[in-house]
Amino acid sequence: MSTLFKKIALVARRNSPNIGGPLRRLAEVLHQQGCAGIILDADTAAEHPLADAQVVPPDQIGKVADLVIVLGGDGTMLSIARLVAPYRIPLVGINQGRLGFMTDVGVDDIESIIPRMLDGDFVPEERMLLAAKVIRDEREVHGALAFNDVVFSRGSLGSMIEFEIFIDDQFVYSQRSDGLIVSTPTGSTAYALASGGPILHPTVPAIALVPICPQTMTARPIAVNDASTVEFMLTRGSEVKVHFDGQSHFDLREMDRVTIKRYRNSLRILHPVGYNYYDMLRHKLHWGERLF
Repeated sequence: MSTLFKKIALVARRNSPNIGGPLRRLAEVLHQQGCAGIILDADTAAEHPLADAQVVPPDQIGKVADLVIVLGGDGTMLSIARLVAPYRIPLVGINQGRLGFMTDVGVDDIESIIPRMLDGDFVPEERMLLAAKVIRDEREVHGALAFNDVVFSRGSLGSMIEFEIFIDDQFVYSQRSDGLIVSTPTGSTAYALASGGPILHPTVPAIALVPICPQTMTARPIAVNDASTVEFMLTRGSEVKVHFDGQSHFDLREMDRVTIKRYRNSLRILHPVGYNYYDMLRHKLHWGERLF
């Protein structure tokens, strides 16, 4: 019987009929391990109900669970990470098919790996999040967390946007581009990587600023200390949006300011024993494979 985690929440990728089988297998493993209570978020319960499971709204999981197991992919991990980060609840990711950057337990390994992890046989890893605030006319009008990145993007009209960047109240540069990505080390392998940004190991205490198609070739990605406060000020642009992990957004106006800093809590992800970050990168990015 697991003594580390009494109540365990299960969160499944939405609109995935094939995930019902692995979810039921996982529930059976938890019962066999003597789990005191299985919790489902309301969205998962609506698609894949389980007998005797406690059903709670997604934003209440952190208040009642000791551990969250996510079935699906990195997108599902992103959405639940922002909800449980205030409560310091650890996450385990089970991928539905392909190896994910954060979901690294395969569905075929549920019966062999999950019981050992529940008994403490895991590798913990702390991941940082970003807290963003939109300031308009000296008043906060929106706030959000991001696990991967905060992204500023141009509107549908196609024209570039113009903005200024400050770090710890010091002016850094003005830029004209399609946008800007402010990324955590976790997000460095997502949109930031596709835009030419550096890969940051999860333990590196840094925030990356990666331009999106800048007008000048001298505009390069930079990394700043994770204790820094990054401030974005929109000076020109229409239909400009700020996105949080690509899952929510807020419409910006000219002269709006967005402050971004490291969130007070980190997120703990539990990996199976034998997890190696560089093995994951090599597999996902196909390093070392022949091109022809």
